[in-house]
Amino acid sequence: QVQLAESGGGLVQAGGSRRLSCAGSGRTGVTYAMAWFRQPPGKEREFVAGISWSGDKTYYADSVKGRFTISRVNAKNTVNLQMNNLKPEDTAVYYCAAALYAPPGGTRVNEYDYWGQGTQVTVSS
Repeated sequence: QVQLAESGGGLVQAGGSRRLSCAGSGRTGVTYAMAWFRQPPGKEREFVAGISWSGDKTYYADSVKGRFTISRVNAKNTVNLQMNNLKPEDTAVYYCAAALYAPPGGTRVNEYDYWGQGTQVTVSS
C-alpha cells in the first residue's frame, strides 16, 4: 500500500502563486509514476501534470503548460506542483496520484492506483 497526503492548498488571488506538496509513505522499493489531477466544482477529475520515476520526463495539460511545474524528490518521497499565474478557472480540489504499472504521463484516472485525499485551491478574481 502507498499512502499519499497533499498539502499547500488555500485561497489565492488571480495572478498569484501556490505550491502544492504530496508526501508518500508505505510501500517502498517500487518505482512509480506520479501525477496531479484536479476536480473543479461540478466537473470530472482531470489530469494536470505527470512525472516519471526519475523525474526526467514531465507532462502537462495544455491548460497549465507554462504556468505549472511538477517536480519530485524521491529521497524525501515528495512530489510538488508549483503553480504560477493562477486563474479563477484553476479553482479545484487537487489530488496527488501514483501509478505502479502504467507508464508516466497517463491522463486517465483509472491508470493510477493510489490517491491522496485532495487539497482545495481557490483562486479569486
